Amino acid sequence: MKIALGQFAVAPEWRVNLDQCVSLIERADAEGAGLLILPESIIAADMHDPGITVRTAQMLDGPFVSGLVNALAGKALSVICCIATPATPALTHNCQIVLNATGLVACYRKLHLYDAFNMKESNDYLPGTELPPIVRVGDIHVGLMTCYDVRFPEVARSLVVRGADLLSVPAAWVRGPGKEWHWEVMVTARALENTCYVAAVGECGPRNIGCSMLVDPMGVAVARAGSGPDLLFADVDKERIRATREVLPVLANRRFKDPEIRASQE
Repeated sequence: MKIALGQFAVAPEWRVNLDQCVSLIERADAEGAGLLILPESIIAADMHDPGITVRTAQMLDGPFVSGLVNALAGKALSVICCIATPATPALTHNCQIVLNATGLVACYRKLHLYDAFNMKESNDYLPGTELPPIVRVGDIHVGLMTCYDVRFPEVARSLVVRGADLLSVPAAWVRGPGKEWHWEVMVTARALENTCYVAAVGECGPRNIGCSMLVDPMGVAVARAGSGPDLLFADVDKERIRATREVLPVLANRRFKDPEIRASQE
């Protein structure tokens, strides 16, 4: 299946971002992609406005998601992206959603909030409490994980042992010393240690690195973007997964139990 990775800079106004997404949907569909993955937090962003996430959050049936679904009408294309949805008057959920022409297919609330490197995502978000789902798109089983989740190997392993062929990782990866290297190493590691594909799609505004990439089951980046807006295309091949697992049977050889989520923070 051909997939598309749509990297762009998120603006402070949600209508501008909806227009950007619709344009990427049209381009991905024209190239015959079955899946388009977009970055994290795409309703609105402004690094100089700390309250923008909570103020601009929308419900899953709000105008932003409805606009995406309308753009998918008549298309054999699914879209994965992340938006903020209201949780309490002061907090939101970081929701990775899967959409197609029929509407909302799945929603994953980000488990691991980015409280690191002087950032405090928990100021704006509540963490999820459930394992991320796996969604079938065409003949590919897609597992959902979001940005900071990629630093936790258990998330990827949990998805792969449940049948995921491709891991979707929308992100807004903050710039900083060594951060591009962290991104590349961990995205590659999650693919190689699980012998699966990983599609990691970064936002490329003034605070974030972009650097979207699709990594194959052997850890090879078969498509990658730089730091500016881009639309990448590449194929996800189930035969490539099968052949890799035949010569590199790490999943069959592992000695540990499947990961389990804790009921609450201890």
